[in-house]
Amino acid sequence: MTTAPGRAPNSAVLPAILDRWSPRAYQPTDINLQDLLGFLDAGRWAPSAYNIQPWRFIYARRNTPDWDRFLSWLIPFNRSWAENASAIVYIASRTITISSRTGEPSPLPTHAFDAGAASVLIQIQASQSGWAVHPISGFDHDMAHAGLEFPEDYQVHAALVIGRQGDAGALSEELREREQPSGRFPLAEIAFEGRFRSNE
Repeated sequence: MTTAPGRAPNSAVLPAILDRWSPRAYQPTDINLQDLLGFLDAGRWAPSAYNIQPWRFIYARRNTPDWDRFLSWLIPFNRSWAENASAIVYIASRTITISSRTGEPSPLPTHAFDAGAASVLIQIQASQSGWAVHPISGFDHDMAHAGLEFPEDYQVHAALVIGRQGDAGALSEELREREQPSGRFPLAEIAFEGRFRSNE
């Protein structure tokens, strides 16, 4: 892959990272189950506190019985473009851990951090395999939690919309203007030595 325009071509950051971005234009094509599982397998190898691996990935592919149900939880704006994608993967994590010493549950402060790390690896694996991924938080979290039949000690964080990138011309005029890799704040605004400094 070549680094996307506007993504700091002279950066020391790996192209696999710079090439990842979140389009909304998708081709309405199916995805092979083994391809999708290959992306999710990358998420298994994320680091996690005490190797607890609290993440869970619940998926549906287009033209399968669960597809419309997974779409139904998205806010209308996201559903308008996600319905052309090939798969939706909901990312969740368990919020507690069971003590190996006492057998009692205790809060797991890093569960969301760990799930986010797994999500990024899935996105990079898919991107490097020629697929596009757009992570979203715009869905009814309570309905998704209930519909996916998660226990109470799990939290649903985001959904990954996965598909083959399509023609931006199929999007609304507003979305067509946004259909390009976004920039980022300069490193000096987010990384500080020794202590936090406000940029406001």
